[in-house]
Amino acid sequence: MARFRLLIEYDGSAYAGWQIQKEDPTIQGEIENALAIILKEKIPVIGAGRTDAGVHARGQSAHFDTNKVFDSWRLQRSLNGILKRDIRIKALEPVNSDFHARYSARSRIYHYIIARKPVALIRHHCWHISTGLDLVAMRIASEKLLGTHDFRSFCRSMATVSNHNCSIIRAEWVTDESELLTFVIEANRFLHGMVRTIVGTLVDIGRGLLTPDDIYAILAKKDRTAAAEAAPARGLILHQVVY
Repeated sequence: MARFRLLIEYDGSAYAGWQIQKEDPTIQGEIENALAIILKEKIPVIGAGRTDAGVHARGQSAHFDTNKVFDSWRLQRSLNGILKRDIRIKALEPVNSDFHARYSARSRIYHYIIARKPVALIRHHCWHISTGLDLVAMRIASEKLLGTHDFRSFCRSMATVSNHNCSIIRAEWVTDESELLTFVIEANRFLHGMVRTIVGTLVDIGRGLLTPDDIYAILAKKDRTAAAEAAPARGLILHQVVY
């Protein structure tokens, strides 16, 4: 049995997230269907993270096992020939049997894009906010997220995980000349809905509805109702999985 790693890019607009669902199309489902067509067997694909409906990826990582013998480059080309154009296999390579797309990851990096002016090319991949934002306050608040905290207040209330502690390595806002704001956040793990809720809360701070110090109170409450409404899914991108 050989193990292979996939590096995947996708536009999540038309999908109900990464994880397979009974009725709705998903990224995992599309890739498994394509593999079944080519290799003539059902092969489970294990992803590094379960992105939500409408969330995109530039660097999703996944792995699968098979007894079939094939040329990696040819399989990559065949997969891209079958998959819809909103899913691309950027790399396919053999890895050691102890590699695991999820559990071997040291950290994950997400980007969230906000457009401060109307845009055309990336309108489906950003959150357009025309009102002014206090970027200084948002940056101060972002720094308060660094370190290890219980992020229960930023996790979907329906989530069933027992451990809500996450270690934030990086949390910063990056600007460019095109009036785009990109929130870059890196952590050892993320809870369901965590990044979007953090972004929504930071935007409320930028709007003056909350203060940077409110981050501490929100974390301490360990209650999802303490944080702001989650930012729209369309602006979120899984940028990289670090091994």
